[in-house]
Amino acid sequence: MSQHPALQSYSTAAAPAPIGPYSQAVAVGPFVFASGQTGVDPATGQLVGPDVADQAERTISNIEAVLAAAGLTLSDVVKTTVFLQDMADFATVNAVYAKRFTGPTLPARSTVEVAGLPLGAKVEIETIARRTCC
Repeated sequence: MSQHPALQSYSTAAAPAPIGPYSQAVAVGPFVFASGQTGVDPATGQLVGPDVADQAERTISNIEAVLAAAGLTLSDVVKTTVFLQDMADFATVNAVYAKRFTGPTLPARSTVEVAGLPLGAKVEIETIARRTCC
């Protein structure tokens, strides 16, 4: 019988509460898998506004809050998936992303256009991060 590493979930009030049956983040071994974040202000439960740049900024702030609950930062992120409601927003979101994700080794990334996102968000980003210890 093989042993499976224990799962640990993380949550924080500094990021929006899940709107469904899922965790903000789950760790297994050295990896932390964070659920997608959008531009929802955790204090109000509403999108920060219709501007995709503002939503992208808040999205990454929410990611930072979830990662912090697991003792991590953006520099620990190894992979992101960016979901855009409209691929025409790619350059704008990319500019915000480039300001927030910096360093000699940037995360691997995929970007896809989707038909819709929760609450009518224009951008959602999910992350996978790596802890240096477990």
